[in-house]
Amino acid sequence: MKYRILLLVCLFFCIGNGIAKDFVHPGMAQSREDLDYMREMVQKGVQPWKTAFDNLKEHTSLAFTPEPFVEISVGPYGANSIGGREFSESAEAAYNHALMWYITRNKTYARKSIEILNAWSYVLRGFDANNAKLNVGLFGYYYLNAAEILKYTDAGWTAKDIEQFTQMVLTVLYPTIKDFFTEANGNWDASIISTMMCIGIFTDNHEIFNRAVERFHREEGNSGITRYLYPGGQCQETTRDWDHVQLGIGELAKAAQTAATQGLDFYSVADDRLAQGFEYASRFMSGGHINLFGVFTDRRSDVFKDIYESIYHHYKDVRSIILPYTEKVIKEHTRPKSSIGFLTAVKVPTSNTPAQISSFANFDNFLKPTIIGVLKEKPRKLPSNSVHVKPGESIQKAIWKSSYNILFRHVKPGESIQKAIDFSKGTGKWIILEAGVHTLKAPLKLYSGTRLVGQGRKTILFPAPQIGTAIINGEDTLTDVTIRDLLLEGAIKIIENANPNHDRRGRSYMNAPSREGIILKSMEKERLQNISFENITIQNFTKNGLAIVGGKYIRIEKCDISDNGASVVPGAGFHHNLYLSYISDAEIISSRFDTSPYGNGVNVTFCNNLKITNVEVARNGLSGIRCAESNRIVITDCLAEGNGENGIFMEKQMHSCRDITIQHNTMQHNKGYGIDATTAIQLSMKDNSGNQNGKKLFEEERNE
Repeated sequence: MKYRILLLVCLFFCIGNGIAKDFVHPGMAQSREDLDYMREMVQKGVQPWKTAFDNLKEHTSLAFTPEPFVEISVGPYGANSIGGREFSESAEAAYNHALMWYITRNKTYARKSIEILNAWSYVLRGFDANNAKLNVGLFGYYYLNAAEILKYTDAGWTAKDIEQFTQMVLTVLYPTIKDFFTEANGNWDASIISTMMCIGIFTDNHEIFNRAVERFHREEGNSGITRYLYPGGQCQETTRDWDHVQLGIGELAKAAQTAATQGLDFYSVADDRLAQGFEYASRFMSGGHINLFGVFTDRRSDVFKDIYESIYHHYKDVRSIILPYTEKVIKEHTRPKSSIGFLTAVKVPTSNTPAQISSFANFDNFLKPTIIGVLKEKPRKLPSNSVHVKPGESIQKAIWKSSYNILFRHVKPGESIQKAIDFSKGTGKWIILEAGVHTLKAPLKLYSGTRLVGQGRKTILFPAPQIGTAIINGEDTLTDVTIRDLLLEGAIKIIENANPNHDRRGRSYMNAPSREGIILKSMEKERLQNISFENITIQNFTKNGLAIVGGKYIRIEKCDISDNGASVVPGAGFHHNLYLSYISDAEIISSRFDTSPYGNGVNVTFCNNLKITNVEVARNGLSGIRCAESNRIVITDCLAEGNGENGIFMEKQMHSCRDITIQHNTMQHNKGYGIDATTAIQLSMKDNSGNQNGKKLFEEERNE
């Protein structure tokens, strides 16, 4: 029989997603046509160009004197700065003066911009300390945009000085950022991508330019569009503060604007992910509601950066789509004070610009995350045969009452969940874990019939720092177990850090504590039966978040099992968000398995009759879904994006996976293939979509 494996072809053919044609010059934030249009609007006194120009002129002083340093050294958050302030101030001044020169044709401004560039290019030799890469990423963009304008006009910049500036760019700026910095929060690499694209353009170096373009699309660590911005628009730094959110999306917007000048479209990438990020931030900062994974913060939500104009005008002027929340921020907060933010954002109108303004189809769903996990704060309706255990109350009283058939037993934080489980053994009663932190001083043992239910994200199960495993099976044969509506925290402190990347770095390496979440294992097949997990979050364990070995009839629904699986002993690749082995008849539905630092989102071995439906597997160190030695696997309606290897991977260790159905999935921005199922037997693939994966996919004929 013949089986056709349909694998999707990448959109770009010349050099990945980059370009091989000659660069446009000037060609960074604006082309020559864009610059001329800006100048024309200012000269005519058209608003809001006139006000933006007045603001620019006010902030552009011909009395500015550059103060170059041989070496710049800046610590975290600007501490112990040597030359950092001077470097950033000169960057802004150089660009401001270059724009003033282009608009007014007053060579006094050109000479001042040239003076600033020359001052640094003949002196600067290197960067050091914590913020070295960030300094180049954030401010190199302004030096390069200024230089691009001066180089391609009759500004009077000499060939000798241009050569010296080019030397500084290629021997000082570029070496500092060429390897990116994926360990830092994603705003770092966002700025590096933007500046590196400009370096490639200024030096006519396609390799440098395309290196940055590649990183924007197919990323690693915290770098790139789908690593930094999640489906629905939440940013990696949303739980940190809104100042850094705006910094990160603003730098990605600069990269998108530069790409557009060179004929590349960064805006529509990953279902308009950048627009989702801007609308998500604008919605919250304007007083609207957002859905959120992690810790809520409104820190710095009242400070608006001048970053919104370029993306707003792209969607309005090029695609005739209004971004309503972005528009609201512009009109109410940023436009009156904007200068270069507006002047450089509006590109020259084109004849094929659509006339009718609209909004995104299904806009109500535009900012919704794909899967929610345990985000509910309000408890759902509780079962009638329940035992409530409240934190701090006497468990003995609860046990005594339950012996007289009282329907509810509450377990409060501070009380022993294990005692409640032990006493309820065989009764079928539900154990209600009330809101608060329930500290586990030993692994919690589950027995047949155990039913635990929390009250949403406010019910936290926390294994004490000295405990290696949170929950295990108390007997080899375990049946009819349900856990729902709670959060299981694997970090060594109870309170979630507002900066998730800070904690992740501490949990990712061999010296981190070895901690695992729910580990249910049987020595024989199918000893674990009718096990159900619903609306739970398992996060921040250095080993497996949830592992089940030797089971049947397993159900995982509406769960968020993310950020588990680090490089602790025995090393990278052993631990995952979800690990299933020797399992039959299992369903994984509407769940999220993201950001495993060194593992797979879902790792499946020796399983049969497994259905994975409407699942998000994103930003994992290895593959989104990896299956080996397994049969009758159905994967449908899933999103696999931004993974370090493949989106979906069928691996042959000794025997091929057999009877595999992969349908209606989206695979995008994975470093490897979107789908690698070349070794699978009896494979049915159809209606999958995706692009921007690192390896080209192909169509293959095969006989079985």
